[in-house]
Amino acid sequence: MLTNIISISLGAILINNFIFSQFLGCCPFLGCSSKIDTAAGMGLAVTFVMGLASAICWLVNLLLVQLGLQFLQTIAYILVIAALVQFIEMFLKKSMPTLYTALGVYLPLITTNCAVLGAAKTNISNGYSFIGSLVYGVAAGVGYTLAIVLFASIRERLDATSKCPKCFEGFPISLVAAALLAMSFMGFSGLSIW
Repeated sequence: MLTNIISISLGAILINNFIFSQFLGCCPFLGCSSKIDTAAGMGLAVTFVMGLASAICWLVNLLLVQLGLQFLQTIAYILVIAALVQFIEMFLKKSMPTLYTALGVYLPLITTNCAVLGAAKTNISNGYSFIGSLVYGVAAGVGYTLAIVLFASIRERLDATSKCPKCFEGFPISLVAAALLAMSFMGFSGLSIW
């Protein structure tokens, strides 16, 4: 059981990272990665939503299978994710208004973040148990947070330096950096856990 949890976690964080391996959730990744604080906040919000959504969607899937309504999975998962994001938005607005303001329009975009939906769908397609689904959701969120914080730190350093050709200044050099970061994560693709 423990080895299964470790392999699910390492697989979600490094080997099948949603940003660098599966290319899911790239909109908030590119939009919220200009500052490390904002990136960390977005990563934590996505991790929370992804973990809870994975657990709740696993339970919803049990109900859908019992009723013979598996074709409604995607719609049901989107409704669960939207409700969780509304909860997060209300919580951040009350308790952390600076983070709420910093995330801006990207916070409601978690609702349509395909990485969150992808985690819920992957849990079902891989046949994970409830604990496995929860672990995969949280670990995928940690991998997402790792990716967005690493990229935000690179973007901050790129913005601080002026040794970049004029044609690459701003967003183009950020895309080059994201591509190089994704290539570095490809080194984990041949990793065998046990």
